[in-house]
Amino acid sequence: MKAVLNGTTIAQADEAELIRIEGNWYFPPASVNTEHLVASDTPYTCPWKGEAQYFSVKNGTGVLQDRAWSYPTPYPSSFDRVGKDYSNYVAFWKDVQVVAD
Repeated sequence: MKAVLNGTTIAQADEAELIRIEGNWYFPPASVNTEHLVASDTPYTCPWKGEAQYFSVKNGTGVLQDRAWSYPTPYPSSFDRVGKDYSNYVAFWKDVQVVAD
């Protein structure tokens, strides 16, 4: 699977390595090309996952605000619900297409 924005692959990993949470594919940290991400100060805390870190995604000459996110230190209780530790896995908003490769 890969996460693509305007023909640029931002993340790529085997589907077996990804985690699906609430309809979103989360990519393992090592599979994400972080040169396309810029950390955002946008705050958000999920009631069951914990505090999120948002990222803006570089789009050619511009930046799409808050189109990716991760949970650097999710609540340990959420691991049971998800099925494994997903710390620092990265998910993308709809502007970034997640497709089979």
